[in-house]
Amino acid sequence: MGEQKKAKAVIVGGSTAGVSCAHALISAGWDVVVLEKSSQPPRGSPTGAGLALDRQAINIIESWLPQPQLLQQTTLPLTIDQNQTADGEKEASRILTRDEDFNFRAAHWADLHGLLYNALPAEVFLWGHLYLSFRTSGDKTSVTVEAKVLQTEEIIEINGDLLVAADGCLSQIRKTFLPDLKLRYSGYCAWRGVLDFSGNEDSETIRRVYPDLGKCLYFDLRTGSHVVLYELLSKRLNWIWYVHQPEPGQKGNSVTMKVSSDMVENMYREAEKIWAPELVRVMRETKEPFINIIYDCDPLEQIFFDNVVLIGDAAHPTTPHGVRSTNMSILDAAVLGKCVEKWGAENIPSALEEYQRIRLPVASEQVLHSRRVGRIKQGLALRDRKPFDPKMASAEECEELQQKNMPFFANVPLSVD
Repeated sequence: MGEQKKAKAVIVGGSTAGVSCAHALISAGWDVVVLEKSSQPPRGSPTGAGLALDRQAINIIESWLPQPQLLQQTTLPLTIDQNQTADGEKEASRILTRDEDFNFRAAHWADLHGLLYNALPAEVFLWGHLYLSFRTSGDKTSVTVEAKVLQTEEIIEINGDLLVAADGCLSQIRKTFLPDLKLRYSGYCAWRGVLDFSGNEDSETIRRVYPDLGKCLYFDLRTGSHVVLYELLSKRLNWIWYVHQPEPGQKGNSVTMKVSSDMVENMYREAEKIWAPELVRVMRETKEPFINIIYDCDPLEQIFFDNVVLIGDAAHPTTPHGVRSTNMSILDAAVLGKCVEKWGAENIPSALEEYQRIRLPVASEQVLHSRRVGRIKQGLALRDRKPFDPKMASAEECEELQQKNMPFFANVPLSVD
């Protein structure tokens, strides 16, 4: 008898969710092909920024890498989760909460993506391929994906047993099944940037205000606004400033907004009114700051449809306040890999049913908790509490700011057992 033909997955989207899924499915014995519209792998991303990995995600990534130690070598520890405020206008900081058992690691998006991408066979990627549409066979056992080769305008078809939608929070594949689904605008956007301060000793003055940089995830709160700050490997600082504003009228398929020099100058002026001069200097010295429009989505009722499955932000668009997005994508991929390995290619519906049963309740709770934390930190109304004011908040109110309150914080289930 000949060797049984391997099952094949077509993954649309080559970002963290897509490359994670490629690892998990290859580990499960599948063939994969990854379609990505970008013309080549990222070589450091102008809009890439920092992210924080939890212990479970770290263990999973290390299991995929032929040299697991590389993950430790390209990340920095985040052992402290600290929320603080100023006692007066830009005066000395007052700690609201401090958790010294945080146990995350900080990575730059491009560094993590590069690690995952370089550990995969190059031939599984089709760069410069724009997803157009798909159709499933009458018996729901196979799927055909149509894509455009951007360099030649040629339309190609790729056949597989499973279609994985890893195409982000604005997923085109999800829209096929849920055409009326709308993302929820949070009421605020985030100015973001990464400052490379290697060779710039003057930038070290930021450590006077944030002395635990290099091991601490800082949240600095003011009434109605907050900043996130932490250090990345190679003397880089990742900062995020959440600012209330009407929903931007964004054209195209992106939640990242290009900014004009006037917008940047106005941001600097506003920052000077509320933040310490050392932090404003970090913002001013950052090349190409950009805006993320902060959206999420009410939890979906299902995340698979026949032999099409949603993972990552396509399955559960979330706000960043629970540092969940990347971690959820990695957990999605790992669980999907375990489920298809357990059930086999001939039982894809059962595998996807189990994937959904494991991941949907967890992701739903985490998305809603992240939404709540964002509204608290931005001083927005909630039904069960008055708007949070860091200057007046009680110790009990401050406790709710901590990352460890995230549902399934340290023990996300990987199976139904």
